[in-house]
Amino acid sequence: QVQLVESGGGLVQAGGSLRLSCAASGRTFSKYVMAWFRQAPGKERENVASISRAGSNTYYVDSVKGRFTISRDNAKNTVYLQMNSLKPEDTAFYYCAAGDISAADWGRRNPELYNYWGQGTQVTVSS
Repeated sequence: QVQLVESGGGLVQAGGSLRLSCAASGRTFSKYVMAWFRQAPGKERENVASISRAGSNTYYVDSVKGRFTISRDNAKNTVYLQMNSLKPEDTAFYYCAAGDISAADWGRRNPELYNYWGQGTQVTVSS
């Protein structure tokens, strides 16, 4: 069992930055692929970024490439999402997720692949 707790959301002006953190309980954090999803009102949940177990591989949705950076610290059981040059369209509820995902499934973005979810944190970007 893994429990995930996000922090770091808030209100920021366009062009600003925020850093989301997700702290995981348990001793098996390094076993999981970690990801950040976001969901805006009326839209489907979207895989924003993912990071492999050792942190050697990452994925970003096209709309955030060059602006967002996902990282993890397995010693601290924490995954981060550094968000720079924020845009109003980045406004959403952001969720941290953990999944015991196979190499074959790495390229898939389905939320159903992830076993554990945090409660989410709101990010609002004003124009």
